[in-house]
Amino acid sequence: MILVTGATGILGRLVVDRLLDRLPATDVAVIVRDPDQAAEVAARGVDVRRGDYDDPDGLRAAFAGAGTVLFISAPVTVSGRLEQHRNVVRAAAAAEVGRIAYTSGLGADFVDEGVLGEHHQTEEWIAESGLPAVILRHPIYSELYINPGLQTAIEAGELTSSTGGRGLNTATRADLAEAAAAAVTATEVSATYNFTGSVWTYPELAEVLGEVSGRPVAYREVESEEGFLGALAEVIRAGGFEVQTDDLERLLGRPPMSLRGTVLAALPALQRP
Repeated sequence: MILVTGATGILGRLVVDRLLDRLPATDVAVIVRDPDQAAEVAARGVDVRRGDYDDPDGLRAAFAGAGTVLFISAPVTVSGRLEQHRNVVRAAAAAEVGRIAYTSGLGADFVDEGVLGEHHQTEEWIAESGLPAVILRHPIYSELYINPGLQTAIEAGELTSSTGGRGLNTATRADLAEAAAAAVTATEVSATYNFTGSVWTYPELAEVLGEVSGRPVAYREVESEEGFLGALAEVIRAGGFEVQTDDLERLLGRPPMSLRGTVLAALPALQRP
């Protein structure tokens, strides 16, 4: 049995859907804080168990009988995230699950500070637990950059960034969820995957926006900007988001979603008959 934590989150729901494409519902279980929020998957025959990352004893009971625990990391906005991760790993070890799979972050094998540092520490705890492990290192989600907010750029006819034209190796949640389902149903007991999508740039994004909308969208480089992209701009300009592997494509059995496909998924009104 494969047990998925955080199954009512955006990624968790996608993972459960992809697992049910591969396995009968009786081979899938989920852990959620509020079982009422998982009524849909319960109706499909999935075993819904209550569990909370802040409750180690409850987690240990919920993990009983699991062959694989797919541990979806807590949101970065959660206070006490690292303590929650330790609770999950300890509970999985105490419950003697068959193995643990963890959604880590790309670069967590060598970065030991910040958000990646939390993934780094969690990976260390998993290694120390002695459990067979599948480590799924995710890049930043494409949806954080490519989302309905781009409609504003289309209407203005201009897209800006301070990325210096350098590339980003993001991947969609849908592709990462499908890859996770493939990884935990594969024959390998232990494995580590470094996932990246196809590298794209903001000038390329402006071109695609123009193509799919039928309205010209120019690209303009700016010195600095606010928000999520601005906070990462220095790393992007240094090429820190251009690393690529074929791990995601190999697990998917196809190329990751293209930049054009990602834009059309984010802005479905632009899809033409």
